[in-house]
Amino acid sequence: MHNYKNILNKIPEDLLKNKIFLLVCAVSLISLISSPDIFAQKTTQKKDKAIFKEQKSGYYEDIILKNVELYEEKQEKKHSPAIFKTDYSNYDLPASIEQYKTFWHKAPVSQGNSGTCWCFSATSFFESEVYRITGKEVKLSEMFTVYWEYFERAKSFVQTRGKTYFAQGSEANAIPRMWKIYGIVPYNDFPGKDSALSFYNHRNMFEEMNNYLLNVKKYEQWNEKKVATTIKSILNKYIGEPPAKINFQGKEITPKEYLKNILKLRMNDYFSFISLKEETYYEKHELVEPDNWWHSDNYYNVPLDDFVGIIKKTIASGYTISICGDVSEAGYDTFKEVAMIPTFDIPSEYIDEDARQFRLSNKSTTDDHCVHIIGYLQPLLNPPQRGGLFSPLPLEGDGKYWFLVKDSSSGAFNGTNKGYFFYNEDYIKLKMMNILIHKDNAKDILDKIIK
Repeated sequence: MHNYKNILNKIPEDLLKNKIFLLVCAVSLISLISSPDIFAQKTTQKKDKAIFKEQKSGYYEDIILKNVELYEEKQEKKHSPAIFKTDYSNYDLPASIEQYKTFWHKAPVSQGNSGTCWCFSATSFFESEVYRITGKEVKLSEMFTVYWEYFERAKSFVQTRGKTYFAQGSEANAIPRMWKIYGIVPYNDFPGKDSALSFYNHRNMFEEMNNYLLNVKKYEQWNEKKVATTIKSILNKYIGEPPAKINFQGKEITPKEYLKNILKLRMNDYFSFISLKEETYYEKHELVEPDNWWHSDNYYNVPLDDFVGIIKKTIASGYTISICGDVSEAGYDTFKEVAMIPTFDIPSEYIDEDARQFRLSNKSTTDDHCVHIIGYLQPLLNPPQRGGLFSPLPLEGDGKYWFLVKDSSSGAFNGTNKGYFFYNEDYIKLKMMNILIHKDNAKDILDKIIK
């Protein structure tokens, strides 16, 4: 230890009065105090600690950003064009479920933020078929089918060297195709989403799969086994891994056994129909649409009157229908829950095969959406007369059928009948492209095609 007091006592008094000498001493003293030995004798300095704190929004988020977002939202609304839609004020729309004869179906379920209407439509259709055949009320897993559809689609992408259309959409007849290979399971055995999520959200999952496949194509990494494994890992991360077996009434069974032995469904009993004037009638043809990515040519092409007749006969016989077509029309309104053809588009009496084919050929009719027909309303035999110039016209008195539709799209939940829609016969005749039904109601048509 340095004895500074003794050192100072030995310095002569005259030197202590010298300013230069005192300055030198001061510098020396500071150097001594700053030495590690000096710090070693001092009390250890208190150290700061760090913790993890929940991030809170500040002025930027609460004031600046919200102000910017509010401004941008107002600007967007300000510049949003009005949508050209039918004015229904002069009609008494048959838009109450109680007006329709309905058949058993599970309550509507939203597909959330996913392009899987094809699966929701056809799965609902087969749930109704199970009830019709066995009397059992079941809720089946849509995501089980979606999982294997993506898996098979990715493998096809490799096999075709990137020519397979990889997207979220597909066709209703993908359901029997996938179920023949993989079977099906109840919803509770594979919900396909985190229980904390209210709705499905496939945006990130699809983006990750799609980007991966684009890179596979870019660098020509055509290893089917590796691609299939990678796609599975992405699907497992987002919607989980589908079960190889389920427990049914205390017994382990496979999804294919559940389909055959419990649901009693035979996939070969279900047929798809289209009506294309450009193709030969009473033959099988391909539905040329991007969503028919596997180029299925198992669609039975029939004249328009037969197409509409099959639909009417099927629903009147107590069977339901999975149907797909166009939903981007002025007469299609999600808040009114109505799909009809206004006269300013084309009068009812002019809707025929040419009008239908014209819209198919110029692509104003496209395969946008799939729904499930679960009921119908026959035309009134003696519709009431108008009571005055502006009294509503009852549309069920126009000589056309109305169909009650179960719909999984977000728009179907805009109105009062959450998840339901009301389609006029003319809309189906002009704008809907294909149907999936049980063969019982088309035997006479099929006999003309299947020799």
